[in-house]
Amino acid sequence: MKRQDDRSIVVRHVSKTFTLRYHRTIKQMSVAMLRQQELSNSFLAVNDVSFTVRQGESIGLMGLNGSGKSTLLKMINGIMRPDSGKVLTRGRIAGLIATGAGFHPQLTGRDNVYLNAAILGMTEAETRRKFDSIVEFADIGRFLDSPVGHYSSGMFARLGFAVAIHVDADIFLADEVLAVGDRPFKKKCLAKMQEIRSSGTTLFYVSHAPGSVRKMCDRLLVLEKGTLGFDGPVDEGIKYLRYDDDDDSDDPELNEESMDEELGADI
Repeated sequence: MKRQDDRSIVVRHVSKTFTLRYHRTIKQMSVAMLRQQELSNSFLAVNDVSFTVRQGESIGLMGLNGSGKSTLLKMINGIMRPDSGKVLTRGRIAGLIATGAGFHPQLTGRDNVYLNAAILGMTEAETRRKFDSIVEFADIGRFLDSPVGHYSSGMFARLGFAVAIHVDADIFLADEVLAVGDRPFKKKCLAKMQEIRSSGTTLFYVSHAPGSVRKMCDRLLVLEKGTLGFDGPVDEGIKYLRYDDDDDSDDPELNEESMDEELGADI
């Protein structure tokens, strides 16, 4: 039996509910009430999910859009709290959950490197030491000294991923990492994530592309309408999902179409 102290992530009976409000103004709400219309509706984004991740495991997280993938990652990252259950993590967490998260639109790319690095737990001295490497990886050229509010989504992704990938983390979360950006940058991201995997860092990787999950992960979790439908070997999980692999290359680095599908769910 493995020792309990090698656990990296523990999710115990976690649930998260959101409320959809159909009307915004008092007038709209008053009219809806007079017509006996529904004002709001609640739904379970994540429903009683439990699993344990050991340090150094590479976990793929798959499921249809709206299945709860991003909500689950945000709870693991600490951005959200579960309504019930517990999420326990060990060590520093880094990664890219949403393109440009933590950036201030009026600050330059240079300033946002320091800001985002601080949010991810890096000291100023650590950021200065890694700054040139971060800038080289992002490869945004002269735009480094422009306000990030003028950046394209691809430039956001470049800078955000470049900062996150340089954090000395125990857990790396990757959601929407390859949703934007050109093909060379996507290949560079995949190569860097392979380095993270090889270093013994716990990797949590959201993807819709079976080929990249096969390459990056050794275990797969599948969410279905907020519940954990599958937890096991990658190939079995992909069969469980019934994903069509006809257009998915064995080498995702060479398959631009599959990489363009690297989107996390909105919920």
